[in-house]
Amino acid sequence: MKKRLHNPNLAKIHRSYTVEEVASLYVVYKGTVRAWIKAGLSTINDKRPMLILGRDLVAFHQARRTKNKQTCRPGEIYCVRCRAPKVPAGDMADCNFVNDKILNLVAICPDCDTIMNQRVSLAKLELIRRKMDISLPQALQHIVDSNQASVNSDLKQG
Repeated sequence: MKKRLHNPNLAKIHRSYTVEEVASLYVVYKGTVRAWIKAGLSTINDKRPMLILGRDLVAFHQARRTKNKQTCRPGEIYCVRCRAPKVPAGDMADCNFVNDKILNLVAICPDCDTIMNQRVSLAKLELIRRKMDISLPQALQHIVDSNQASVNSDLKQG
């Protein structure tokens, strides 16, 4: 079963919680909270009811969030299937505009041949272009700028 990362900001740092309160706060079972305690979540003491400080709960979830986080260097895109940052196949990526400030880079993973996506700000595009070849989208030619007649036009009406 996949581990779900919980929002550390749900707990108040100046409050202490029981196992039941933590379970209802994060919408998990009480057994899950007890498993967190076995995995390193500290309690105030070993007596019942077990009390957990809010700051310890926040620190526990922040540590779990940052434990497996991997940052991509310039020229790398994170592959979800391989679960690692990779340099795209052929050092090439396609670029699609999301809006006027954000771009979406689309590339192929060199190991598993799946599509990798990465959001990039327009300001950081030049830094990435030094590391890989990025093809920018070409503007579509308007029909009035074309030298050929449109296939859909009915110019020979009599």
